[in-house]
Amino acid sequence: MRAIAHEGYLSPTPIQAQTIPSALTGQDCLGIAQTGTGKTAAFAIPILDRLQRQGTRAEKGRPLALVLAPTRELAIQIADSFNAYGRHLPLRVACVYGGVSQVPQVEKLRNGVEILIATPGRLLDLMNQGYIALHQLQVFVLDEADRMLDMGFLPDLKRIIATLPRRRQSLFFSATMPHEIVALTQQLLNDPVTVNVTPKTVSAQRVEQQLLYVERGERHEILRQLLQLEEVERAIVFTRTKRGASTVGQRLLRAGVKAAVIHGDKSQGARQDALESFRSKRVRVLVATDIAARGIDVDGISHVINFDLPVDAESYVHRIGRTGRAGADGIALSFCTRDEFETLAAIEKLLGKRIPPINTPPEGDWPEPAPNRSGSQGRQGQAGQRGRSGGSRTRSGGTKASSSGASGRPKQSSSSRRSGTSSRGGRSGASASGRTSARG
Repeated sequence: MRAIAHEGYLSPTPIQAQTIPSALTGQDCLGIAQTGTGKTAAFAIPILDRLQRQGTRAEKGRPLALVLAPTRELAIQIADSFNAYGRHLPLRVACVYGGVSQVPQVEKLRNGVEILIATPGRLLDLMNQGYIALHQLQVFVLDEADRMLDMGFLPDLKRIIATLPRRRQSLFFSATMPHEIVALTQQLLNDPVTVNVTPKTVSAQRVEQQLLYVERGERHEILRQLLQLEEVERAIVFTRTKRGASTVGQRLLRAGVKAAVIHGDKSQGARQDALESFRSKRVRVLVATDIAARGIDVDGISHVINFDLPVDAESYVHRIGRTGRAGADGIALSFCTRDEFETLAAIEKLLGKRIPPINTPPEGDWPEPAPNRSGSQGRQGQAGQRGRSGGSRTRSGGTKASSSGASGRPKQSSSSRRSGTSSRGGRSGASASGRTSARG
């Protein structure tokens, strides 16, 4: 309890309140919850309590608890959480993942660890080399199972599960439940307690979502303007591809915006350096791809900017969930180009609502709006259709920030956090929050 209090926890999140009591009694649990809901503490605290009470020391290479995570970043953060929550306990924690030398990891295993956090590929490698055996395992945790599936880890998972002892406790967490994951739970869990804290509206409730119509060639300049606003305290910029992330990062650096970049082609050292720079606020902008960002758990992110809309609609929910955490409000702004309308429609279908636009589309041959599923309003709500009406405005009140001249340089107001920028000349507007006017 001292360690939990030291971390600043005052009350449990819904996933913690509903999972921890059952997990403490040794029951299998199926937790359906999104990223950022406190899942790690929901399984870490019962594991630490169980192993501390029984007082068993693990033999070398024979862990008592195993947590599988899809990415290196998430595995490291889970290990950090175990170390934080168990700071006053004599329990040893190790983390094994690919992309780095296995030598220090093997050395830790030889000394014996009670709790092992691993990515599937490196775990199988070390098992095949004889450094790890799972026959003494008491607790098995599978975290972010749906992302494991997306990343092609299902065959590895099945091989790992086949080596687990029959008598064990299993805790299974996933944000979504595709049929392959349902089948896996039936194989893995024994009469589980199911905890579903997925909100009826699948997006984060404290996140203000906004849509910005842009021409593809204008995105870098609009992004630069946004990120130079004082109101954008800390931001994650999402791109669809690794190459796109690198390009955005390079363009921002050339424009004088300090930014770090993470994606799958970066070395583990480079990814950790980027995350630490962002976490410690040495840089306030992180450019990331979906898979690389899945393990990011950083509070105080004021903005998420979708430079590209994600192909997978559910990834949109995970992206915007990076802001609006721990009771804070957040802003998620999505760029939408004329070739992303089908992607946008899929996201809005998942959300069950429109993402409010803060401008009208730029001039040119843009697709017609899809039929509205929730009434007679178009994508602009009561403002009417998406078409260009010469001087139409979208205003949500409050502070207005506009551009001056062709450069589109924003004028800011220091009196309100809710301010933004707009680009004139029949082009596209940009806002950090939606309290802006956008000219069509």
